[in-house]
Amino acid sequence: MTSRVIYRRTWERGYNPHGMDDARTYSITLAYDGAPFAGFARQPGQLTVQGELEQALSTLLRMPVETTCAGRTDTGVHARTQVVSFSASAREMASRNPASFIRSMNALTQDGISVRALDERPEDFSARFSAKMREYRYFIFNREYPPIFTEPFAWHVKRPLDVDAMQEAAAHLIGEHDFKSFCMAASAEGKRTYRYVDEVSFFQCEQFAEPLICIKVRGNAFLHSMVRAMVGTLVAVGRGQRKPSWTEDVLEAKTRSAAGENAPAKGLVLWDVEY
Repeated sequence: MTSRVIYRRTWERGYNPHGMDDARTYSITLAYDGAPFAGFARQPGQLTVQGELEQALSTLLRMPVETTCAGRTDTGVHARTQVVSFSASAREMASRNPASFIRSMNALTQDGISVRALDERPEDFSARFSAKMREYRYFIFNREYPPIFTEPFAWHVKRPLDVDAMQEAAAHLIGEHDFKSFCMAASAEGKRTYRYVDEVSFFQCEQFAEPLICIKVRGNAFLHSMVRAMVGTLVAVGRGQRKPSWTEDVLEAKTRSAAGENAPAKGLVLWDVEY
């Protein structure tokens, strides 16, 4: 078990499993609509973002390619900015200019994926381990009537939300805490669940004349379904079902059953990654 973990970490930091004497580390930046995919991570028999990318890269580079992402997204979660790193032969990459490489990647992947940039990185670069901060945004359509244009990308909450109460509740989540209560229980077993949250803020935005509440969450890393659990908990406060101080109690409980429901996946977007 230990050797497998060490091998994986080494690969993610630029290990050269195919013995290429000119191996280099590269990254692609992409966006995707999460609706058609069973999440980012590859799964046998399932349509996933990673599976699509690795199949396309392996076809282009004529060798098996494994990738590492900045942040795994769940089924139905979208990405505005996702970064994926991989190793490849410098000679093979030199035979293609970035523009043609990007065109080929977009031609070889599902329509829901948009590859937007290709960059050469330092040898020890890892899309996951080199990331300093990740930003997610969650969108809520808070009106009695249903949305039309933003329906695929926003949670429709009919009852008016008290955003001030939600902001007060969110203040308890800022800083380094044990976020076990906000993590899918099975994925928390035997793992460290402390994370640092730099910001949870709220603002109004508008898309196609439809008003949205946007919740911006920034942190160094996130647990499985952590942002969705945070949003679901904050919405319970906004609905008046709980007091703002409840979020402090949820943190202290260290059990998933103490927090609110998971907000729907479709409202969540991996917005940015900082290196």
